[in-house]
Amino acid sequence: MSENSAYNDLVSLYRRIGIINDAIAILDWDQSTIMPEGSASARSEQLATLSVLSHDLLTHPKISELLDKVDFNKGKIDSWKVANLEGMKRAHLHAISVPADLVKEQSRANSTCQMEWRKAKQENDFAFLMPSLNDVIEVTREVSVAKSENLGLSPYDCLLDTYEPGCRSERIDEIFSNHEKFLSGFLGEVMEFQSKQPKVVPLKGPFSVDKQKKLGLKFMKDFGFDFSRGRVDVSLHPFCGGGLNDVRITTRYDENDFTSSLMGVLHETGHAIYEHGLPESWSYQPVGSARGMAMHESQSLLLEMQVCRSYSFMIYAAPIIKRAFSGSGQAWEVDNLHRLYTRVSPGFIRVDADEVTYPAHIILRYRLERALISNDLLVADLPAAWNEGMASLLGITPPNDSLGCLQDIHWPSGSFGYFPTYTIGAVAAAQFYNAAKKQLNDLEGEISKGKFQSLLSWLRSNIHSKGSLLSADELLHTASGDNLNIKIFQEHLQSRYLN
Repeated sequence: MSENSAYNDLVSLYRRIGIINDAIAILDWDQSTIMPEGSASARSEQLATLSVLSHDLLTHPKISELLDKVDFNKGKIDSWKVANLEGMKRAHLHAISVPADLVKEQSRANSTCQMEWRKAKQENDFAFLMPSLNDVIEVTREVSVAKSENLGLSPYDCLLDTYEPGCRSERIDEIFSNHEKFLSGFLGEVMEFQSKQPKVVPLKGPFSVDKQKKLGLKFMKDFGFDFSRGRVDVSLHPFCGGGLNDVRITTRYDENDFTSSLMGVLHETGHAIYEHGLPESWSYQPVGSARGMAMHESQSLLLEMQVCRSYSFMIYAAPIIKRAFSGSGQAWEVDNLHRLYTRVSPGFIRVDADEVTYPAHIILRYRLERALISNDLLVADLPAAWNEGMASLLGITPPNDSLGCLQDIHWPSGSFGYFPTYTIGAVAAAQFYNAAKKQLNDLEGEISKGKFQSLLSWLRSNIHSKGSLLSADELLHTASGDNLNIKIFQEHLQSRYLN
């Protein structure tokens, strides 16, 4: 068998794996949005069966045989093929590190815990969730240890590498330590500065769900969301999922406050636009996928935080928001809406957190999940540890677990190692947007007029169309001219919140 023939066979196999994973993603979306509760057990088996099928294909001896036959010379072969082969090897190595029965056990545990989390959160009942959450953590720990032996990484770094290839906890520790020191003084400065500014005039509801949905759809369309290849629905926790040419985003609505839902929609739209912009010629191949979750979060946070909380955006958006809810008076004017969306106030809920305090929520979760995986923190002690961390980082203590350790779906769904990518993504978002403003003529002027095509084209060219051709560090440096630099993010915060 020739080298090219072996590579082509790999492409066919990975395409099949990719299609199966798309089916898993759609079933998972359905479970989180419209699936009847009585279907939970059957759905758990469906997801487990498909997960094992995908795993069996990825770990089949034929994959190893084919990978051994292909050794592209980087100087002579298309760089896309080289990167695709590297992605294939990485996915295969992760997969062969975990036995199939453990894959099935993990899928079942995650599916069961997700469903029980809904009830536990709604009823503020951590004790109810404890058994299934403990099962998830135990099986996640088993997976991380199994991978550790093959990948030569610490168990937690194996989990981190799943979501952010090449990233290590040592680097996260350095970045988070730096930013925690920055926040310890900066947050107080911002609060003092805000106290001397005009107070935010509250917006009076109710705000009908129908009007909120229409407003969200309007902004999604303006930013370039392709409704022929995606949709928006409701879930208990906002997310972006789905598959190739079928991107599903969700939000949640509160008739007393439209602001959170709107920013949730815009955040998930950033994810969706990234997915829509990936290179179609490499669909269902490792190189055609997004370059890790930090890059994915950079795209959602660039839209939500960098663009949509800017004064330029509010010049365009305020009249639209005002008309949507038939608003009148000072509360609906540009200045007040901008102050509303840039108001800094330590709160309990991560997805509703302002741009300044958001990283503190991530630092807390990162430290807790590492302790859970290393068995230095027992599940039973999680609520107390969570409350202590909130008090230390933000000076507040949740009054109940629904506003504390029960608020996120990530751990019940088995997503350990994901949380750090939010803040790494925020840092990257600041760098990308800073670079775009320098490279594009009058970008903020265009945004104030509701023109987003230049920004979208820049993102398509510099990030989306690259897929996983480059590493995250290479992609960031190529587009922004700098390595990951926390100072650029901190300078952005200082400019926006102290001026």
